[in-house]
Amino acid sequence: MAEDLKITAITKEEKYIQLIPQIKALLIDENDAISNMANICAALKFGMSFFWVGFYIVKDNQLVLGPFQGPVACSRINFGKGVCGLAWQKKHAIIVSDVNQFSGHISCSSLSKSEIVVPLFDSNQTVVGVLDVDSDELDNFDKIDERYLIEILSYLAS
Repeated sequence: MAEDLKITAITKEEKYIQLIPQIKALLIDENDAISNMANICAALKFGMSFFWVGFYIVKDNQLVLGPFQGPVACSRINFGKGVCGLAWQKKHAIIVSDVNQFSGHISCSSLSKSEIVVPLFDSNQTVVGVLDVDSDELDNFDKIDERYLIEILSYLAS
C-alpha cells in the first residue's frame, strides 16, 4: 500500500548526531593525528555529502595541506589570507555563505560556493591547523555545522 510508505527527510543536525559516534569509534584507539584527520575527512565527506573536506596544518608559519577528501587543493596558505588563514588569525570559526563575495577568497575550485573553516587547537589553545569544509551550494553552512565541527575537532585534542 503506497499510503503506508512514509519518506522522512533527515535534518543536518540528525546527520551529525548519527555521524559523531562513528567518528568517535574511528579515533578511540588511534593516537596518530594524521590518521585521525584522514578518517574525519572521509567520514564528513561521505556522511554529510560535502564537496570538499580537509585539514591544513600549521608548519613554518603557513598552513600546509594535510589529509583531505575531494578535488585537488591549494598546497599552502599564508597567515591571515583567505578564509583558512583568517580563521587561523582570528582563532574562531568563519562561515562564508558565498565565497565569491568574500574579499581575498583563495579559489582552489570554481565549483566551491560556500565554506566553513574551524581552527584546530592544541592543549595550550594554540592554533595548530584548520578544518576547511566546502560546498558546491550557496549558503550551505550555519551554526549547526559550526557547533558539530568544533565538537568533532575536540576529539583530536583529547
